[in-house]
Amino acid sequence: MRHLLTVADLDADDLTHLLDLAENFAEVQRRDIKKVPALRGKTIVNAFFEDSTRTRTSFDLAARRLSADVVTFSAGSSAVNKGESLRDTVETISAMGVDAIVVRHASSGVPHQLTAWTDASVINAGDGWHQHPTQALLDCFTIRTHLGGLEGKRIAICGDVNHSRVARSNVDAFTKLGAEVVLVGPQSLMPASLAGWPVKVESNFDAVLPDLDVVYLLRIQNERLSSGLIPSLREYRELYGLTAARLGRLGPESLIMHPGPMNRGVEIDPEAAEDPRAVVLDQVASGVPVRMAVLYQLVGVGPIGKIAEAVA
Repeated sequence: MRHLLTVADLDADDLTHLLDLAENFAEVQRRDIKKVPALRGKTIVNAFFEDSTRTRTSFDLAARRLSADVVTFSAGSSAVNKGESLRDTVETISAMGVDAIVVRHASSGVPHQLTAWTDASVINAGDGWHQHPTQALLDCFTIRTHLGGLEGKRIAICGDVNHSRVARSNVDAFTKLGAEVVLVGPQSLMPASLAGWPVKVESNFDAVLPDLDVVYLLRIQNERLSSGLIPSLREYRELYGLTAARLGRLGPESLIMHPGPMNRGVEIDPEAAEDPRAVVLDQVASGVPVRMAVLYQLVGVGPIGKIAEAVA
């Protein structure tokens, strides 16, 4: 079957193909009638076992703009609350004849497990600390739109890398498309081992800012404070926050990115979030054409690249 579980499913040609396809669907977004019949008669299920605003809404819009039928499944109002297992839930949904299941879950590996329980395409919308492949695609799309491509670009991902599925997916996608990636943050928020990660690591945020094409900030979650991984939010902001004072160190064409939701005043000051170089809302907007491209490719056309090899 055809699935998108991790960025590892894609090589550079696959990524470029999906970004090119998303560019075509971005044109649809600019029309008065933002709909094409590409997936008419197909059924997409959004199965979100974790809260989501941006990802769930953009997958919903993407499917509808491709003319697919959309079912949104919420764990909080389902038989899961009565003790139904994940497997039974998925098999029940699949028995109704769906074509794709978009799944978000707090446990790493759940999307992969779903592929054993359904004949539908499975698309990973975020699983634990593991992967968020469509976020990586939309981030690549945003950078390409503003800077023309990722080849040779220097990108810093700053913050809680260890607990971030976005960081893992983005490192893979950015480097496959030719970018140089540097991870910035306290050692307590870095993975215990970076073996196999094609990155550099820097603890001095101020030192890297002048040479960046993109600064990508990760959300700092309050549980990191309670678990002792950072001494205080104030100290984290002073060392690793994109403060108003640090904005002057960035180049005039540099991009400021954040996957959301933002903690203003922690990893990003309000002045930075509202700076003309901030493209956070462009990232959100990019999610719709990118997810249209993924749904169209997997449900409407067929597997590509490494995906095709995996199911050959």
